[in-house]
Amino acid sequence: MDCGVITSKSVLLLISLIFWAAGGALVYVGSYVIQSYSSFNDFLEDKYTLIPAIIIIVAGAVMFIIGLVGCCATVRESKVGLSFFLLVILVIFAAEVAALVFGFIYQNRIGGDLERSMSVVFRQYDGQNPASKTVDVLQTQLQCCGVNNYSNWTATPWFTNHNNTVPLSCCKNNTSECTGRLDQPQLLNVQGCEPALELLLQGVLSYALLVILGFAIIKFFGMLSVCVITCKTSSRRTGYQQIYA
Repeated sequence: MDCGVITSKSVLLLISLIFWAAGGALVYVGSYVIQSYSSFNDFLEDKYTLIPAIIIIVAGAVMFIIGLVGCCATVRESKVGLSFFLLVILVIFAAEVAALVFGFIYQNRIGGDLERSMSVVFRQYDGQNPASKTVDVLQTQLQCCGVNNYSNWTATPWFTNHNNTVPLSCCKNNTSECTGRLDQPQLLNVQGCEPALELLLQGVLSYALLVILGFAIIKFFGMLSVCVITCKTSSRRTGYQQIYA
């Protein structure tokens, strides 16, 4: 067996292992979601909330089967199995390329979309509704205040209805004397949440794009490997042998 076939088989076996690992991870996540829902079964009247978890488990099982088919087809050099595996890899490769394109496009639009949506949510802040909880968690975790900076709160109903103060989630950590008054900027996180969140999302998206790019490169070499094995297998079955000088 020549070096090209050995290398091609190694690449395809690696891809099969990736399918197995991804399938196992999806099954675990789906099972964990179902177990979590069952712990709060008394609070959940709509059983259709379990559908996403079931879909995840089915997808994981399908990926595991595809990995098994790819492994067997590679070892046995089955033309039908390799053709099926090539089709699956091609579909996933196309999806990853599309994800890369849309990811790069969306990466340049994060800032504008964030500022508009965050401005609406911050204006709805009253300290009790779900939007308020989201804002408090955001300001506490990112140690920020307001959309662009802490002075943005002056244009919100909360500021005028609460003695010209900002929410206590704007206070710096371990600052018990903070009352949210703007004349105490040393006790407040003065930087805005939009730049901090945009930086966080840009980092996450960049990391995701790098991972997708890595998998796309592996899939590309996987397709080449299928072609190499198929061509070598076809040449052996036709009875032709290479003549060495």
